[in-house]
Amino acid sequence: MPTATDSSPEVVLMEVKGLMLDPSSKTPVVLLHDPVDDTYLPIWIGVFEANAIALCIEGVEPPRPMTHDLLMTALDGLGAKIHKVTISALKENTFFAEIALQGPAGDHRIDSRPSDAIALALRAEAPIFAHRSVLESAQAAEFSDKLSSEEKLKKWLEQAAEDDFGEYEM
Repeated sequence: MPTATDSSPEVVLMEVKGLMLDPSSKTPVVLLHDPVDDTYLPIWIGVFEANAIALCIEGVEPPRPMTHDLLMTALDGLGAKIHKVTISALKENTFFAEIALQGPAGDHRIDSRPSDAIALALRAEAPIFAHRSVLESAQAAEFSDKLSSEEKLKKWLEQAAEDDFGEYEM
């Protein structure tokens, strides 16, 4: 679970709200949600990564380890734990993430695609953060308090123009 030392004014604790398909490109989108400010951060991801996230969200264990499961087993064997992941930057329409590891050899930070970082965070039950600058750069959707979160998201998606989605890549 996140602690006070994990958060700062520069980062926001996010939760995975779900997966959906971009209606115009049919590309999977993982939706991160800031429950405090009711802000959503949509990140376009690949089909395989969406599958890895969906399996974890749904609690499905495949008969053989998937790539993210294999990595978790390797980290566990090395005595390392995923402390947190952070969506750290948005540059030229591409999101960047960082995985923070803690282990016997000390703390390490690993550059990652957000989709892989999220899939690992879900498996490790590690918190997911986003830099506030990423939320601002991505022009994350903010909603009024009049509707439920699901109603707000549905309304935003229905009213969003294609340009609002951008061409974000993994």
